[in-house]
Amino acid sequence: MRITRRGRYALRASVALARLQSQGTPVSINQLAEAETISSVFLEQIFFRLRKAGIVNSVRGPGGGFSFAKPLEQLTVREILLAAGEELELTACDKRIINCKRMVTCTSHSVWEEVTAIINRYLEKVTLAMVLRRETTDIEQSGRALTETMLSGEIA
Repeated sequence: MRITRRGRYALRASVALARLQSQGTPVSINQLAEAETISSVFLEQIFFRLRKAGIVNSVRGPGGGFSFAKPLEQLTVREILLAAGEELELTACDKRIINCKRMVTCTSHSVWEEVTAIINRYLEKVTLAMVLRRETTDIEQSGRALTETMLSGEIA
């Protein structure tokens, strides 16, 4: 798993949007670009994806921009990364290797699948509201709970 610049910027820009958005007032791409020192052209591409995924709404014209389509407490880091086009998998066996002769007997593949599942469950628990408020205790508790689950062998 490698989070690309697009995924990192999508999360950064989402946090910036949450900070700059005041009571649903749309925030322009230029405001976000300036706040995060990210190319406005690149942000337009990212926000096109976020809008298409239903994460943000857009308003055209003067005073237009972007706002979130749902409460920050319901928006997860995983959703943002997936909307940005990130593949949240540690192994590419299924996608890049067609007809892999080792798939049936490969024991390491199952390890990577389990680790991928743990990471995805963690990213699904971390909301944008938690990131925004820097609720490290909530983030740490989610991570600790997942680690305990992993160590207890309860991973499906």
